[in-house]
Amino acid sequence: MRANSSLTPDQRCEAIALFEQGRADSAVACSLGVSRWPVRRLYQRWRIHGPGALVAQQAKKSYSFEFKVEAVHRLLAGEPKSELAEELELSSPKLLESWARTYRDQGSQGLRPKQRGRPPKSAPSGSESELERLRRENEYLRAQNAYLGKLRDLREQGHQ
Repeated sequence: MRANSSLTPDQRCEAIALFEQGRADSAVACSLGVSRWPVRRLYQRWRIHGPGALVAQQAKKSYSFEFKVEAVHRLLAGEPKSELAEELELSSPKLLESWARTYRDQGSQGLRPKQRGRPPKSAPSGSESELERLRRENEYLRAQNAYLGKLRDLREQGHQ
């Protein structure tokens, strides 16, 4: 269960017990005196995972691009999201909603995995072209030649 849930652990346990007695999410919310929406999300997870809905998952599961696209196509074809989430063993129907929103906004490319972390450094200097290397060396040698020429002129002025 998420740490930022608006339901306390005791409320979640009591809600699960009431679900198992056959009470619906709105009735459970009224009896607990809490908002209906967190109870509804808990109810949907309970329908999918049973009492395991209270157990926090250790790590986020990642899904392939093809899996996401197929799930979204099935959702948009009219399959109920809670049944689809249960069949596909997703953590929550909200995940399907989020994929569908991304699909509508950005198309199928929006469901592709994103590169995480800091972008890689630019190509190392060893991969520069031979021409670039020679141009830099030429510029360095011109600067060195100009410096040595001025130094020679200063020494000649000092001996006069």
